[in-house]
Amino acid sequence: MSEKLEIYKKKILYRASYRGTKEMDILLSSFVKKHINNLDDKLLKELEKFLEFDDQTILNYYNHNIVDKKIDKNSISKIFKNFKV
Repeated sequence: MSEKLEIYKKKILYRASYRGTKEMDILLSSFVKKHINNLDDKLLKELEKFLEFDDQTILNYYNHNIVDKKIDKNSISKIFKNFKV
């Protein structure tokens, strides 16, 4: 695996792990740790975009299936919706 790709994955994991609330830190970092090594380049970029959504948008989508912004257009959101900690 290239060093550049490894650094990119670490950046994504860091972004998932330090969100602002402990609950989101745990949820998103667990999700990323489980899936990051199985994602191709396209899905890694989608994951990075997914992590740009604010915590409330992600949480509403995950818990209540409330679609705010364009979270449902992101291919990672479908994988995330089925994820259980």
